[in-house]
This record gives sequence, C-alpha cells and structure tokens, in this order.
Amino acid sequence: MTSEIVIIGGGVIGLAIAIELKLRGTNVTVLCRDFQAAATHAAAGMLAPDAENITNEAMLSLCWRSRALYPDWTRKLEELTGLNTGYRPCGILAPVFEEAGGRGDEGAGGAGGAGGEKLILSSPSSPSSPAYWLNKEAIHQYQPGLGAEVVGGWWYPEDAQVDNKALAHVLRTAAESIGVELKDGITVEGFLQQQGQVVGVQTNAGIIRATHYVLASGAWSNELLPLPVVPRKGQMLSVRIPEFAPDLPLKRVLFGQNIYIVPRCDRLVIGATSEDVGFTPNNTPDGIQKLLQAAIRLYPQLKHYPIQEFWWGFRPATPDELPILGTSHCQNLTFATGHYRNGILLTPVTAALIADLILEQKPDPLLADFHYSRFQSQPSTSTPMLTHSANFSNGHHTAISPLPIQDSPLIIAGKTFQSRLMTGTGKYRSIEEMQQSVVASDCQIVTVAVRRVQTKAPGHEGLAEALDWTKIWMLPNTAGCQTAEEAIRVARLGREMAKLLGQEDNNFVKLEVIPDLKYLLPDPIGTLQAAEQLVKEGFAVLPYINADPMLAKRLEEVGCATVMPLASPIGSGQGLKTTANIQIIIENAGIPVVVDAGIGSPSEAAQAMELGADVLLINSAIALSPNPAAMARAMNLATVAGRLAYLAGRMPIKDYASPSSPLTGTITS
Repeated sequence: MTSEIVIIGGGVIGLAIAIELKLRGTNVTVLCRDFQAAATHAAAGMLAPDAENITNEAMLSLCWRSRALYPDWTRKLEELTGLNTGYRPCGILAPVFEEAGGRGDEGAGGAGGAGGEKLILSSPSSPSSPAYWLNKEAIHQYQPGLGAEVVGGWWYPEDAQVDNKALAHVLRTAAESIGVELKDGITVEGFLQQQGQVVGVQTNAGIIRATHYVLASGAWSNELLPLPVVPRKGQMLSVRIPEFAPDLPLKRVLFGQNIYIVPRCDRLVIGATSEDVGFTPNNTPDGIQKLLQAAIRLYPQLKHYPIQEFWWGFRPATPDELPILGTSHCQNLTFATGHYRNGILLTPVTAALIADLILEQKPDPLLADFHYSRFQSQPSTSTPMLTHSANFSNGHHTAISPLPIQDSPLIIAGKTFQSRLMTGTGKYRSIEEMQQSVVASDCQIVTVAVRRVQTKAPGHEGLAEALDWTKIWMLPNTAGCQTAEEAIRVARLGREMAKLLGQEDNNFVKLEVIPDLKYLLPDPIGTLQAAEQLVKEGFAVLPYINADPMLAKRLEEVGCATVMPLASPIGSGQGLKTTANIQIIIENAGIPVVVDAGIGSPSEAAQAMELGADVLLINSAIALSPNPAAMARAMNLATVAGRLAYLAGRMPIKDYASPSSPLTGTITS
C-alpha cells in the first residue's frame, strides 16, 4: 500500500500528529503494534512543567507552550468526538518533608512564610511561572489529610491534569472519525532506504510505502534506528475512593518525592517507579510496595482505600531525558520520540511543530535543541558523512578525515551498520587467521554456518568464543541445506545460537537452499518458499540467489530484508560474471543489494560497489589468500573506494580524446 504520510507508532504522540496532518488535508496512515503497550498507559496525565522543576530552558519553554495549548486543543477534540478528555486546570501541590531541604518551612524554594501567611514567589524553575509557597499551617489547611511530616510545599496554579487513558481513547476516536487510517497489529521491522530517502517500511504485513514517514514509536524506536532511546519501566496502581470516605477526599494533585497521587472522580492514581530493566513486563511486589509506602506517608488515609488496579508501561528515555524532535538523516523521515516523563504534556505542541515542519518545511527555532544530532560526537550534517580508515601498517589503522561526500547509513531490517563489507568464517587455515582477518576487514557483520558450528566441523571449533559478539553482528546462514524445510529448521537453530551469544534481538538469517552439489547454485523455488515462511516467523531474511531480477523482486515483495545475488559461482573467484543482471536488480530494488559469491580480488570488489551495490559479502578471496589479514584490509579499502566512486559519479566515456590541459592561453613563440 502507499500513503501520503505514514506514522510509526499509535500512542498519543503518533495519533495527535496524525490528526493534525489530516486536518490540514493530508492522507495519513498510523501503524500501531500494540495500542495497549504505549507509554500513554504508564502515565498519570499530569501537566506539570512547574512541579517537575525542569531546569533545561528549552525543555521548559516547550512544556509551557504545550500546557498553554491544552485548553483549546482538548476542547476541539471533545467537540470532534463528543467525548471527555478529563482535562482539568486544577493546579498541582508539591508537599515538602523536613529532610528534603533540611530547612523546615523554607521549603524547596528556599524562602519561608511568616506565621500562616502564603508568599507569592517565583517557582524554583523560572521567574515567569508563578507559584505559592505554603508553610506548614497553610498547606494543611489548604489540603487536609496530608501526612504529619509535611512541613510546607509549593502550589503551582498553572499546572493541570488530563485523564491519560481517556485522552488516548479520544485521540483514537477522533483519528478514526476524520479518516486517518489506523492499522493495528503492525510491527515495523525496518526502514528501506536509498540515497538518503526512505522508500518504504518493512512490516509483518509486507512493505508499506509513503511520501513521508514519522517515527513516533516511543520506547521501541531503537529497534528501528540507532537512536539513544531506551525503555524506562514505570509501575503504577490505583485505589478506589470509598463512597463514604471518613475524611475529606483528596481534591488536588500531590507531587511528592518520587511519588505522585492524582485524584480522579472515583479513584486515586499512584505512580510511578522508574526502572532501567529493559522491556521486562509485569508489576513486582517491590515496586508496588515502594509506591504504597511513599503514597501513604504523603496522604495517610489512602491506606484504608481498596486497591483497584495495577499496571505498568515503558517510557521512552534519552540520555538527557529530552525528546528527539525534527529532521533525521533521511529527507523524508521525521523524528517525534523520546518524550520520557512528559509525553502526555508535550502531545499538542509536538503535533503542531511536526505538522508545521513536514507541510511547511519551516522548522520552529525551538526544535534545534531537540535534534538527534546532539548525541553525536561530531557536528552533524543533513546526512552522515562517509568515513573510512587508510594506511594499513603493522596491523594498525590510521583514521583520516571524513571525505566531503554524503552517504546514507546502511540499514538492514532496521539495524544500522557503518561497514559495507561482510565477511565469512569458513575456509581459514586456523581460527587465529580468521580472527585477524575479521579485525583487519573492519566488518560489522560476520556470517556463520549454523550446521558447521552445531557439528563442531573442522575450523569451527571454538568459533563462539573466537569473536567479540558485542561488536560483531552474527549472520547465521543455512549453508548445507538442500530443501526449504531444512533451511527453515536450521534458520530457527541459528536464531537460538545468536541468542546464546548474547544477541537476543538478532533475527537475521542468510538463507541458502542449494541442492546442486557440483556448481552450488541456489534453488530459486526452494529459496522463495523458505523465505515466505521465515518472514512470517519474524526473521530478517537475506536470501542468496542467482542474479535473477524477477526472483529478486519477488523476494522483496514477500518481505526479505535484502537480496544477495551471486557474482559468479560460490568459491570460484571468477569475479563479476553477472554484471548486467546485478545492475537490473540494483535499479529495481527497494531493499539493500548484497553482491555475494565469486569475487576474487579487490578490483572486482570495487567494481561491484561502483555498480551501486549496497554491500559485499566476501569469504573465499580472503580466507584462501596467502595473507588473509592483508587481503581482508585490501577488500575493506576496495569496498570503500568503490562506494565513494559510485557516489561521486563516473566521468562520461567518449569516443575521442579530450586534453587534460587547456589549449588556449598557451605560450607561443
């Protein structure tokens, strides 16, 4: 299918952007893996830039701007759907315990009230956001039922709350009502990229194409691109307010130390833990106990309230806890992720800024502070610079400066690689030569024959321990399989082998189905059959094929991550014998093309890259060289040279001579 704009992520951020774009006249499709897993459900709906005491000026400005949008934004959504978002401009109370600052009534802001007075002061975060400091007597009058240890607190009148679950429901209903196409159960497995553009997304339902793409997949963003976004688990619970509570019910949001309590019509929402445990699901006794202890200390009477519900979710956290917003390394891909604790708060402003950026190409100046390039050590350009190393001497590589040619990164099934050379592990005379060659090649992907490792075939003993699998991505292959059924079974073993080596998320497989034992030519029918099944099982399939353009296209259509046409028979060293067909495959491919098998020399490697191949896979030419490590380095340099030549563009071929030096202005006698 093709859509004008595809949004990856069906949480509140993705839905809000979709609604904004649709209302401005674009066709929008939202791809959602699991609506219930969104970070929306790990929130309490506080709109609290002041109570959170945000110190980053750009972030504070962004949050204030979004909070100011909330009244009109929620009103429009409610008019559109007839549903209530639960938005309440209720203010937020931040009680302080004595040990928090050690200054009793001075409170968090360092200023105290005399007697029972309330002083109007600046909040700790900014002088332009009003706040009231309440001393002990005042705060207990203002909110009865607080714990006896509360000695004062801040009242932030401009902070607010929204019912996060109601908001998510309203956004989804609004999106449906205005014609946004919502596709549930869709797992995006990777971006298909060519020359700085996204040309499609690979999903469990096939390839989906659009003119523009928005990454709003929250904590799962790092599964598609190497963004520093990690899941931060938050556990929460709610208690039901008894119909005849003995004391006055809680009327205000309480924002305490590592705890908050948010009153709703019939319950109190309590949260939230912040746990760096990856995507580990479920509530834990320890997490819930800590929340209840802190909540009861802050508001003791809730210890008598019946527990209503437990839940958890995953917030998308970045190293600086600020979102990633704006342009990306691809011209038609926009980022809107990493909102961490403030996803609900920042939803309306994110939707507006991203819609403006996409439709008007006018980035708001504020977006510069949230660009993904802030996490890069070198100054960013619109696309990454192609870099390489040179000067192979005594096994050491001396880096040279980046060359002034822009290149999009190599992305296979959503995983990014810097090297465009893959190597193998077979045919080496010793495990030491293989190790040295892998290092010298600077490769990041190494293919491993699953069957040879399983059977401890000669040359494969100790292979698991020979390479650093934290730096090298394993590409298990199904070498030796003569039927589709065998290849599928071995692929499953390969995935488990990768997991045992610590690559839990490695679903790659190099698919080989070779019944021909003399010429080792792949079976096109068996390869296609196996590929279809493995894609259904969630594998990123890299199929080894004859240089058949029609087969390559069919494999792409069934969802393969790459195609790997042979240059000449495997292990033959004959070089490029299928150039014309490989060119056709490259011209028509929407996925990376890996030239595999038959390359015997660096000049042939460079030639393959000059054709426009995305990657090379070379094994025999390195392993069978008298000096494998030196040949590995040569192949690396040839791969880089060929890629640079392809990007730079070849001079035209002429039928006649053309002098290099000018004929005019020469010295004459």
